[in-house]
Amino acid sequence: MSENKCPMHGADDQWHGARMDFSDAMSYGDYLGLNKILHAQHPLSPNHNEMLFIIQHQTSELWMKLMLHEMRAVRTHLQADDLPPAFKMLARVARIMDQLVHAWDVLATMTPPEYTAIRPYLGASSGFQSYQYREIEFILGNKNAALLNVHATTPEYPLLQEALNTPSIYDEAVQLLARHGLPVSAERLAADPTLPTVADASVQQAWLQVYGDPTRYWALYELAEKLVDMETAFRFWRFRHVTTVERIIGFKTGTGGTAGVNYLRKMLDVVLFPELFALRTEL
Repeated sequence: MSENKCPMHGADDQWHGARMDFSDAMSYGDYLGLNKILHAQHPLSPNHNEMLFIIQHQTSELWMKLMLHEMRAVRTHLQADDLPPAFKMLARVARIMDQLVHAWDVLATMTPPEYTAIRPYLGASSGFQSYQYREIEFILGNKNAALLNVHATTPEYPLLQEALNTPSIYDEAVQLLARHGLPVSAERLAADPTLPTVADASVQQAWLQVYGDPTRYWALYELAEKLVDMETAFRFWRFRHVTTVERIIGFKTGTGGTAGVNYLRKMLDVVLFPELFALRTEL
């Protein structure tokens, strides 16, 4: 070997056997559609920091797309009493939410003056208008038909209307309890799927029976804990959102017209699976 030749470099047309010519084959960029993704950032202001703001929200939407892909499948598996795949998917959703929690750490590097410089260019656009986040809330049982109005003129309106009318993941979990012989009231089983989840005494008693004998009801016990894990991760995501917004804009009104931090703080009080948290006091 020549003393002048770097052992890490081969001939100009090769690199440790790696293919170099993709003129007639699909490349990494082709497969991932990187040309479209990496050219989808169009800052409107002259401020350097707007790129951070755009990429933060675009990547969050991609993670939410994956979340919805998993949660729709979870609901299908619960309907079929096919729990092991649902467990894996629920665990994945919780980890995606963890990823979104840490994403706020990056946005938090934006200071109030930096945000103020780009805010006039945002117009009335707001994360409140995210149709994917709306569907996530609906599929988790936090239903509110009035919130469809913000999407009334968008192509996604029919999708959200369907999501509102479709039973949530937790609705399917409650149906599963009944199919396994646990005493869930007929009123809860026939609950209107377009309304938000309301705590039901019979559901709490059913879950208490599961937690009282986990060996007998191991699959349901594991399902309950996966749901608790997911809601816990969701709460952290919401909390990190409100603290980041407060750090950057204080108590200003949101660009979409909401009360900003005050609105986000109210969302922290929403409990998605009420019986699963309430029963802990009784155990």
